[in-house]
Parts: sequence; structure tokens; C-alpha cells
Amino acid sequence: MIELAPGTSVLFMKVGTHAQEDLGSILARKRKEIEDSGFSMWGYGGNTCHPRTMVQPFARAASGRIVLCMQPMKSSHMAERIRAVDYSVDGVHWQPVPQAINVLGSRYALCIDSLEEVDESLDLAGTRVALGNSKGLDGGRYIGGRVDKACLEIVELETAEPTRVDFGLAARLVEPYAVLLRG
Repeated sequence: MIELAPGTSVLFMKVGTHAQEDLGSILARKRKEIEDSGFSMWGYGGNTCHPRTMVQPFARAASGRIVLCMQPMKSSHMAERIRAVDYSVDGVHWQPVPQAINVLGSRYALCIDSLEEVDESLDLAGTRVALGNSKGLDGGRYIGGRVDKACLEIVELETAEPTRVDFGLAARLVEPYAVLLRG
């Protein structure tokens, strides 16, 4: 059971096929990477959760561990399966992606040390966007648009109209939380 009490920092993300690889294959590969390396890099794209301007500041401000809640969805991400060769925390200093870790078709990656299937739900209306231009906005309204990921904080709030979403995967973010990638 995932602890999702008020004050918990949550990075919510919709996930599915990525770089022509189905979600089941990605999960098996990521679990093996965690087993072999102690952590993995979960690749993603888009600017909603940019590593330097969103995820890293969000993680540094969090009072505890950040829970990555992933909602499986149907997707058809057909980017090329290009493996990231280097990663950077700051965009200036680069280092090689460990050989045991394969991040494919992504511009960014979250650093995780666990990945489990769960049967949980989250009331997005009981969350608030934690930072950025939409800071304070109801998470349900924010995700309800065309946004597929967000840095959220669970708040103590009785909502008249909950926006409950089921998520089937959970992970814990670890330092450096999110990185830039290059191929």
C-alpha cells in the first residue's frame, strides 16, 4: 500500500508504449536494471516536468520521498529506439549512462529505485500543482487537459467532486531525481 496522505509529494505520469516498446517489456527491463544497478532511469519527454526547472526543485522542496504514480494508458509513441548515451543533472556536466541501464527514445529521465504494480487510486482534485506557472491549480483540472504528467502535492481537502484516477504502477524517486539525456 502506497502512503498518499496530505503533504505527500507525488509526481503523476501517464505511461504506455514508448519508443515502439510495449509497457510490459519496459517494466521487465526497468525491474532488471534496478536489480542489477540499484536504480533505473525512466525515460520521458515534454516540457511539463523538465528536470532542472520542475522535478529537481520539486524534489529538493519535498519533506519526504517523492512517490511516482503511473497511470497505464493506451499510447502509440513511435519515436526511434535510440539509446541515451550520456546524462546530466545541470545540462553542463555530462556523464555516461551506466551500461546496465537503457533509456530509449527520451529527452529526460526520472531516477527510480523501485517499481511495483499496485491497485491504488488518487483523488487528483485533492492535489495541487506544486510549482511553475500553474502552481496551486487543482491537480484534476491540470491533468484533465492535455497534460500527461505533473508535480503535485496532496492537500487536506474535502472535494465535492473528486477526480479519482486509478494508477497501476508506483516507484520512488531517488537523487538526482531527474536528468537530461543525449544520444
